[in-house]
Amino acid sequence: MLELKNISYEVDGNKEIIKDISVKIEDHFVAITGPNGGGKSTLAKIIAGIVTPTGGQILLDGEDITGLNITERAKKGISFAFQQPVHFKGLTVKDLITIAAGKPMSVTEICQILSEVGLCAREYVNREINNSLSGGELKRIEIAMIKARGTKLSIFDEPEAGIDLWSFNSLIKVFEKMRDEINGTILIISHQERILNIADKIIVIADGKLENVGTKEEVLPGLLHKATACSTLVEKNER
Repeated sequence: MLELKNISYEVDGNKEIIKDISVKIEDHFVAITGPNGGGKSTLAKIIAGIVTPTGGQILLDGEDITGLNITERAKKGISFAFQQPVHFKGLTVKDLITIAAGKPMSVTEICQILSEVGLCAREYVNREINNSLSGGELKRIEIAMIKARGTKLSIFDEPEAGIDLWSFNSLIKVFEKMRDEINGTILIISHQERILNIADKIIVIADGKLENVGTKEEVLPGLLHKATACSTLVEKNER
């Protein structure tokens, strides 16, 4: 279980990005959503250890990890997938998944993981990680790496960013499968209704504050109503 206690983050000494957020993340599949610029990605990076909070405490299974860096948190069982996966020139898909697993893996084991994320293993296992791969392919390879690691907490920062509709539909199926099979917690930063709709819990962050938290049945209808109201207002203003 991950627990955030009074997490705050300031820049330039007085500009608050995250404002006193306290929440427990213990469900299987959790989505963080909210308006652009509200602090969602910053909060995800604070959890992963990329950004250091200026106040508050982070507990993982009761252990205080607030002072640990990203490498130390990775060893504790936290993974982080960026909006734009990085390229590793000279490394193959097989190399990356083996490194992520932290142990020797057979080609059969690697192919099984690639198949689980919707990639034809025979075509990808020896592919180099370079510009020949699409955004959707890179996202699925990154998910394969996280599956190989088998971490306690897997964080995905807007996985739908920069990919086409077909790839997004494929990713939804991958996340549905992960939700049902992964031994741990998946935390996804997203605006997408289809991702929010498969979440066990939704956390809403707005203006750096915790605005709402609850099951999708409790939270999603209000989000959709607000989105519809905003869309209607925009249409009226454009006339």
